[in-house]
Amino acid sequence: MSVLLIAGSPSERSRTAALLDAAGQRLATRGALVERLRVRDLSPQALLLADFGHPSVSKAIGQVAQAQVVIVATPVYKAAYSGVLKVFLDLLPQDAFKGKTVLPLATGGSPNHMLALDYALRPVLQSLGARHILSGIFAVDSQVTLSPEGSYSLSPDISDRLDAAVTTLVTEALSPSLAHASRFAPVHFSQVRCSV
Repeated sequence: MSVLLIAGSPSERSRTAALLDAAGQRLATRGALVERLRVRDLSPQALLLADFGHPSVSKAIGQVAQAQVVIVATPVYKAAYSGVLKVFLDLLPQDAFKGKTVLPLATGGSPNHMLALDYALRPVLQSLGARHILSGIFAVDSQVTLSPEGSYSLSPDISDRLDAAVTTLVTEALSPSLAHASRFAPVHFSQVRCSV
């Protein structure tokens, strides 16, 4: 299983990056091939000018195309996902997430920003054709704490939710037949009955 971690934080080290890295570590221990894409490392000029031919942008688009699973992480600013992530998602082809399972992650200063996952980010992920978007994980600052040594740690509740999400990701990506098994059997049109 190939997994792409997309870091949408403009900061090099952040709570968002720590949450994303924790998800990546959990997947790597389960045998997933994990790649990272930090949007902040792409050429700013190429992003802003929508230069699809720029090597950093074309490589990033290729990474998205190759991944089976995508985890998108962003800080929430002013009730929306980061502008850096927005610019990158706007460059992707309309079907960039087609057939992929996507897990959105977000961090923010207060629980008031939690709905940004469902009302700001999820519609964009869906418009990019994601096969399945898992319930997102939102963490407030107090749930991803910085130690005096400079490392981040997750609170037990966020850690448990991340474990559950990773289990679901592995199940979804490794068992596509499960998704088909839960569908209804096809019904011929002659068997359809309608009453008003």
